[in-house]
Amino acid sequence: MGSNDKRQHSEGHRQRLRERFLNGGLDGFHDYEIVELLLTLGTPRRDCKSSAKDAIEYFGSFQAVLEAPPEELCKIKGIGPKNLFGLKLIKAAADRYLEKKVIKTDPICNSKELFDYLFHTLRDKKREHFNAIFLDAKNRIIKSETLFVGTLTASSVYPREVVSAALRNHAAALIFTHNHPSGDPTPSAEDIAITRQLVFACRVMGIFVHEHIVVGNNCYYSFADKGIINKMHKEFDLQKKDLGEEVF
Repeated sequence: MGSNDKRQHSEGHRQRLRERFLNGGLDGFHDYEIVELLLTLGTPRRDCKSSAKDAIEYFGSFQAVLEAPPEELCKIKGIGPKNLFGLKLIKAAADRYLEKKVIKTDPICNSKELFDYLFHTLRDKKREHFNAIFLDAKNRIIKSETLFVGTLTASSVYPREVVSAALRNHAAALIFTHNHPSGDPTPSAEDIAITRQLVFACRVMGIFVHEHIVVGNNCYYSFADKGIINKMHKEFDLQKKDLGEEVF
């Protein structure tokens, strides 16, 4: 097959992919075909199928490809600084879309949107990210912010900085989230201890903690659902009563 024939075949293949998407969305698409379609945005002529397949095999999943740093993506033959544009654009656009979708919503009543946002932003991180979601007095989301980034297994979380961020954002309440790169969302003893510290520190400042969610591999652990958050608030109230209002 000559160079002109190869180019025509590649262009025809791309057109068929685009038509499939326009006619039926991504239903029926393989993950590598989605990556291939995104690579074509920055690759005017060259066939991207083999590069897309190699990327999925190398990183292990479609999500991991989107999360991969540019320098890692460039290790794949056929992917360079220019044609990874589509991959990074769609990831950034999806993050912005989901963030805007949850801002000014009540996550207590619209938990699905919140979980969708958390899964999308945290599930494929290679290091622990500790996020705070700041809520106003009506439990509407003001802002979501990553406060701490840790190692492969742990993140150092400082209650003073959390409280400072809450006050800076004029938050009346908080939801905490962090990911477990291992994929298992079961909280560690350290997770439970720091959550207790955060609940107590925030309550002293008049800020209520509604939830702490640990995100794993397509699953999560809810401190609120397990009754742990409520138990911590009751413990604070008992200590406040025993020690006297003036201490707090």
